[in-house]
Amino acid sequence: MSIEVKDVMGRVAIAVLADASFADIVAAMKRYAVGAVTVVDADRRPMGVVSEDDLLLKEIDTVRHSVSLFESRRQRREHEKAAAVTASQLMTSPAITVTPGTSVRDAARLMHTERIKQLPVIDPVTGRVIGTLHQRDVLRVFTRPAGELEADIRALLPEPGPFTVEIDAGMVRIGGQVRWRSQAIALVEAVRNVEGVVDVVGDLAAEDDDLVVVPPLM
Repeated sequence: MSIEVKDVMGRVAIAVLADASFADIVAAMKRYAVGAVTVVDADRRPMGVVSEDDLLLKEIDTVRHSVSLFESRRQRREHEKAAAVTASQLMTSPAITVTPGTSVRDAARLMHTERIKQLPVIDPVTGRVIGTLHQRDVLRVFTRPAGELEADIRALLPEPGPFTVEIDAGMVRIGGQVRWRSQAIALVEAVRNVEGVVDVVGDLAAEDDDLVVVPPLM
């Protein structure tokens, strides 16, 4: 079973309007104990995201009013943010979003690739923000009850059995016998991809080895 964003997301949309002040943004972050807020338009559609890193530029940038021909585009943008006073000036745009139907695995991959700690969740029809997915929400899949994990794992097992499945803190040990060695390898990989599985130890016996390497002809 693939766990989707809707199964773990926060139902509070942590957002500010484009004209929100620097102080308003800081207050929202403090109130909800988050490291970023989504910037939305009047229809609650995401325009961008303001993170703590964006706000910190105000403190660390000491040359925000200087301009150099040798600055990179990133440096120029950081100086602009350091001088910014509203959400629309501070935000990184466009906002990276997910929908309730996005798999948690894909959302986690997106967080890792983009180096972000939370994602706005939008309605796929209206495009409006309806919630927020945090890193801690993604990690909740690793606290799934062992019974749920075992049910998902046994749904992958081929017939006939029997197979043994042992689960301890997300670590899975699976035993039994399959027809081919390739089946054993594929089964272990499939179990490893079950949401909430930390790792798999395969104690699977194969009747025949279909992965024998044939030497090249001389």
